[in-house]
Amino acid sequence: MDGKTTIKYLQSYIKEKDYHPELLKDYFLKLSEEVGELSYAMRKGLKARNSTDILGTVDEELWDVIYYALAIANIYDIDIEQIAKVKSEMNESRYPSSVKFEEGR
Repeated sequence: MDGKTTIKYLQSYIKEKDYHPELLKDYFLKLSEEVGELSYAMRKGLKARNSTDILGTVDEELWDVIYYALAIANIYDIDIEQIAKVKSEMNESRYPSSVKFEEGR
């Protein structure tokens, strides 16, 4: 990857590859399972040694969590890029920071 993969593209990719609204509860169960696997990998300090050997590592499990979260967003027709902007504005009022969300980056 070139480091320029957008959330919009990831949502589109996942929707084209794996869009089954009837499996919403299964997607949620998979998300929960992947969070558990991420927790285990983090607790054990399982970080990938290179960019291709990621099996069972924090690297792999983070992607799995993102994948299922975006699959669920797709079923609800939620544009995560838009929500990121709105939610960052909400958080700014509660937790002011010198770091500001920059749309389009």
